[in-house]
Amino acid sequence: MKIERTIVRIDAEKCNGCGVCADACAEGAIRMVEGKARLVSEAYCDGLGACLGPCPVGAITLETRLADPFDAEAAESHAARPETECEEPLACGCPGSMSRDLRPSQDSCCCSGEDEAASAPAVSRLTNWPVQLALVPPAAPYLHGADLLLAADCAPVALPDFHERFLKNAPLIIACPKLDDNEPQMEKLAAILRIARPASLTVLRMEVPCCGGLVGVAEEAMRRAGTEVPLRVCVAKIGGGVQS
Repeated sequence: MKIERTIVRIDAEKCNGCGVCADACAEGAIRMVEGKARLVSEAYCDGLGACLGPCPVGAITLETRLADPFDAEAAESHAARPETECEEPLACGCPGSMSRDLRPSQDSCCCSGEDEAASAPAVSRLTNWPVQLALVPPAAPYLHGADLLLAADCAPVALPDFHERFLKNAPLIIACPKLDDNEPQMEKLAAILRIARPASLTVLRMEVPCCGGLVGVAEEAMRRAGTEVPLRVCVAKIGGGVQS
């Protein structure tokens, strides 16, 4: 039975996907879904508003309305589970955008000989999911202190050695400066730089002039984040190869 009580309200239009509120919510009532903060269950929200202060864009407020009562026991059990284990499939949105760390475990190893390795099929070097800038959660653990790769979404198609050359131990973020809206891209990348504090940022753009905007997105994001990150720019050729 619903009761009238105080509960959080999230303005999806204002939310820039920084993920700070999700980190501040001890009950796990707020989680990142498709790059936006979402209240996954009314029963998990205690209505105290610990998430309000950290929000940099004022997307979270408190309101009084009819809602499910706060269930402390259920909230504690929910908060103890990894974010990828979602018990409300409808509230959690598309399961394909769930954040995943694809890095191999420390106890995994390669025991094949040189001859076997030479004949083995190519191995994916992708270490994270999702990869679209709009969907990447800034607070994802695999981003912290990492050497980030921001690539034009055409680059993996143009470069046959993309995985081996650029993806080893580098979390991947892809975007298109021509087709995507650059304003939310800059805001999202700024949140990643501010929260994850990466060790470096490599921008892999295509040689076509319009793709130069990706470098501008990175530079403006650093300015907005108020942080200096070593920046490396690589230019991929349409026919393959990278300009020196």
